[in-house]
Amino acid sequence: MGHQGLLLAAGAGTRMGKPKALMRDADDTSWLRRAVAVLEDAGCEAVTVVLGAGAAEAAPILDGTGVDVVVAENWSEGMGASLRAGLRAIAGSDAVAVVVMLVDLPDVTAEVVRHVAKRVTRADQLVRASYDGRPGHPVVIGRDHWAAVADSVSGDQGARDYLASHGVVDVDCDHLATGRDRDSP
Repeated sequence: MGHQGLLLAAGAGTRMGKPKALMRDADDTSWLRRAVAVLEDAGCEAVTVVLGAGAAEAAPILDGTGVDVVVAENWSEGMGASLRAGLRAIAGSDAVAVVVMLVDLPDVTAEVVRHVAKRVTRADQLVRASYDGRPGHPVVIGRDHWAAVADSVSGDQGARDYLASHGVVDVDCDHLATGRDRDSP
């Protein structure tokens, strides 16, 4: 199998005024559905979505998409809890790698995901997008690292420390997107 998609959408979105998993663009496009479509269009063979805040309201938005939904019960601890829940949920997948993306990245397209994900062909690799020299998403984690990343993450930092200490390769995506997340309406 190729790549598994993992969409993190568990946060409360306090600056947004509601969970980002429930957000819609001005044209009524669901952020959840858009991000799932990006991962699928980029070639992810399966997608798992991690929900938390607003999970009961968000889950029906995904009806009919065929994605797996995981609820991170301890989502309020931060992104680390969401990533841990997602990685543990896909532990049985035979994917070479997982493409981790956040729900609030409006200009990260399937082209960006493909540009980064194609760099990972082995289970021991770690790759992430970079924008203007800053690390961003998507992050592609080879399956050899899944358990160690899940065990190492905490708080709202995600896998940053693990990636830095295990030789992550940054892939410049400036020509494709800004990689900026949306934190306010």
